[in-house]
Amino acid sequence: MKPTPNTSTEPPEDEVLTIIEPLCAVFRRGLKAEGLKYTPERAAILDTVIRIEGLFAADEVIDRVRGSGFRVSKATVYRTFRLMMELGIIQRVTLSDEQTRYQLVYGLSSRDMIVRIDTHTVTPIEVPELREICERICRERGLTLVGHRLQVLAKAPGD
Repeated sequence: MKPTPNTSTEPPEDEVLTIIEPLCAVFRRGLKAEGLKYTPERAAILDTVIRIEGLFAADEVIDRVRGSGFRVSKATVYRTFRLMMELGIIQRVTLSDEQTRYQLVYGLSSRDMIVRIDTHTVTPIEVPELREICERICRERGLTLVGHRLQVLAKAPGD
């Protein structure tokens, strides 16, 4: 017996479709909720963060924004980062007590990683079982999983 081809326009049941709101709109709405304006400097911070691949430090963002001709203070960058973290745009990655980095996470279902605190390296990992656990926990509480983050801190034995 031949299998019947799937001619449905509906996605398979196991395929998760997520509609992602434009990042700029999320950022503008978050600023408005805080009573803050969408200034050219804040737009430059967002644009800089979007363009950086991987982890970045606040000082790197400050240098790039200033290099593109904007006057921006450390306080503005850190306040903007705090808001971006609250909105799920970026997440903090702590490499050691002295080193904090950030990464863009908006629109990504997970950004699981192993952080080597002895070498300050970050390795992305995939843990499919963790997603299943998170989905079950949310389902039990009547919620829908949007994403999850796992940061494993590790070092070589003996260090």
